[in-house]
Amino acid sequence: MSDIKLNRLANVLVNYSTKVKAGDWVHVNANWQSIPLVKEVVTYILKAGGNPSVSLESSDLNEVFMAQANAAQLQWMPPLDLHMIKNANAWIIIEAPENTRAMHNIDPARQQVRNQAYDKWTETYTKRSTSRELRWVMTNYPCQALAQEAEMSLSEYENFIYQAAFADQVDPLQHWNALHEEHQRLISWLAGKKTLTVRGSQADFTLSIAGRKFINSDGDQHMPGGKIFTSPVEESINGWVSFNYPVIYQGEMVQGVRLQFEEGRVVKASAAKNEEFLLNMLETDEGARFVGGLGIGTNDGITRFTKNILYDEKMSGTFHLTLGNGFGEAGGINESLIHCGFLADARQETEMQVDGELFYKDGKFMI
Repeated sequence: MSDIKLNRLANVLVNYSTKVKAGDWVHVNANWQSIPLVKEVVTYILKAGGNPSVSLESSDLNEVFMAQANAAQLQWMPPLDLHMIKNANAWIIIEAPENTRAMHNIDPARQQVRNQAYDKWTETYTKRSTSRELRWVMTNYPCQALAQEAEMSLSEYENFIYQAAFADQVDPLQHWNALHEEHQRLISWLAGKKTLTVRGSQADFTLSIAGRKFINSDGDQHMPGGKIFTSPVEESINGWVSFNYPVIYQGEMVQGVRLQFEEGRVVKASAAKNEEFLLNMLETDEGARFVGGLGIGTNDGITRFTKNILYDEKMSGTFHLTLGNGFGEAGGINESLIHCGFLADARQETEMQVDGELFYKDGKFMI
């Protein structure tokens, strides 16, 4: 991996995404394969006057735990995890799984028990993240498993990640600041608007954004950034949408998803592949059938689908709906243990009207 581009990516994570300052406790959660990037990140944290701590993880070890833990062990949460989420000033997560399908054969019910064990953690994280008391960012380090998933060679995938994060540019921070400003222009226009309608070959639905705020995903929590998003009014969406991109959630791939909504709730769902998993997911809890988020991708550096929602949902010319937990900072109040995004191509035969005015057409903003 190119040292200069790796260095630029670390610079972005520390000095743009989390804005580390002197005295900050910065915790780095990373897969062991990402040590080269971790070293660069720790160097930048130290230069900024921060205090780094690092924990290394493994998807193979996580799979061992989830497969073999008994009920009491699944319900136990390490006290260190809670201490970190309560006290760290910044948190940098670097994912580089050995195997993207490590959890494929784990019973989803076991995963739900594990999620519930982290209720207190999730509550603390949500509160501190929403108030920006905790500054955090998640990114990926290029590894064979992710490259294979994206159907690229490792060197191709490295270049893809650089391009998506603007680390292929001499001054990536300048590019992120420019995208931030463009997002703000769109968000300012949307402020105070009430109704959003999406119509086209993939969708025909209407929802309310009244009283809701659009959020600027400009690389401060997800790197790459590159979307504007909100939580629609929970019981407002009516209509249908089909998603031509597959979704991977908890190690399962679901393809050809079509959802039909009435008064905010999924009343009919189907999938061409793995429909049973989709239907079971919708039964997780009451909030699982409601839309927690609507997003529109803006990152021109992401030019292809990679089966990785961190990148795919930012791809220019797409929109996505997320079922489950809403975004408190946007005004969302839906609560659920799931948060699963479904992606649709909007580059052909797709229009978005906001309060009757053309906002977006065939992958381009019209205002």
